[in-house]
Amino acid sequence: MLQIQVIRDRKDEIIQAMKKRNFDAAPLLEKAIELDSLRRKTQADNDSLLAEMNKLSKEIGKLYKSGEPKKAEVLKLKTIELKEQIKELTETLERVKQELQEILYQLPNIPNDLVPFGKDESDNEVVFTYGDILELNDNALPHWDLAKKYDIIDFDLGNKITGAGFPVYKGKGAKLQRALINYFLDKNEEAGYREMQVPHLINEASGYGTGQLPDKEGQMYVIERDNLYLIPTAEVPVTNLYRDVMLSEKDFPIKNTAYTPCFRREAGSYGAHVRGLNRLHQFDKVEIVRLEHPDRSYEALEEMVEHVKQILIELGLPFRIVRLCGGDLGFTSALTYDFEVYSAAQKRWLEVSSVSNFEDFQANRLKLRFKDKDGKKRLAHTLNGSSLALPRVVAALLENNQIEGGIKLPEVLHSYAGFDKID
Repeated sequence: MLQIQVIRDRKDEIIQAMKKRNFDAAPLLEKAIELDSLRRKTQADNDSLLAEMNKLSKEIGKLYKSGEPKKAEVLKLKTIELKEQIKELTETLERVKQELQEILYQLPNIPNDLVPFGKDESDNEVVFTYGDILELNDNALPHWDLAKKYDIIDFDLGNKITGAGFPVYKGKGAKLQRALINYFLDKNEEAGYREMQVPHLINEASGYGTGQLPDKEGQMYVIERDNLYLIPTAEVPVTNLYRDVMLSEKDFPIKNTAYTPCFRREAGSYGAHVRGLNRLHQFDKVEIVRLEHPDRSYEALEEMVEHVKQILIELGLPFRIVRLCGGDLGFTSALTYDFEVYSAAQKRWLEVSSVSNFEDFQANRLKLRFKDKDGKKRLAHTLNGSSLALPRVVAALLENNQIEGGIKLPEVLHSYAGFDKID
């Protein structure tokens, strides 16, 4: 959430920056400033009346003590009027605060200067490419056929139990999932991330804290009876560990990692591009989350990008890194790099990770602050990245490593899986 003082100080700059998102921020910014001015005036008027009320109370006490009850009663009548005015101003103040909050919730994060202009993913910038694009033989199969052939993932059985987008992993398919999860967690721990095990359900405050709420697209699963939400990513509960927390400068960096299942409605997703593991309603993901000093958050972002890069290199998957354009940038992000692996059987790139810097956008919602060396309270910066999301990694591993008589696993996974080949 943008800070109202930042909006006041940088209104024209923000309007220009938001054009990268193809977003006309001017009306909302003007409304926010208008409401903030009203909030300030109402607060000042209320404070003035409270001060007057306090002064009258003292005078009334003195009058009673000096034996002048009639004069005291006159002043008491005036305090009754003041109380009514204060009540009205307090109600107005709460209403204005709520309206201002709702406006601020509608404003996305300000894109970083590195974010390119663009309408959608076709305008994203490729900034790094690794590995050769594989050419499979004519008998090569896409991962959904390989999964059926070797009986490792059952999409029909998942559909029977729950519905489309909830696959069942079987035998070596289930072990491959576990192997990847443990491998990713170990790599993250080696890089200094502390493993956390967090709830898979969140409350409303947590959803607002990291920007998933208000959920304009209806992509979250809601348990209405308890007003809880299934998490779309471990980023949400892990980052909310620090909601309403005051840190000190020496606490940085804070680096956490967590494995969780993730739940997304993916409403409106249809077609061949979402077949198999390409897009699911439930999937496994290992996440890395960092809290950083504002002066160092972009250096931290580059470290996170390098970390994910090395994992994909060890897995032997061809991949590329793209810098998201404004039209494809997430609501809460200031700068995002997506990692895409190449699916040889589908002949297309599949996103497997997003690594983002949110600057102080989430921290402002979370009231996540720190005291700097001068004792001044400041907002921290938050970052997160997929390290990694499993479904499309598995899809690429199956398709790219198929050989006659089976599917060979990358060497780095042999000890984790307990086998080197699916057959």
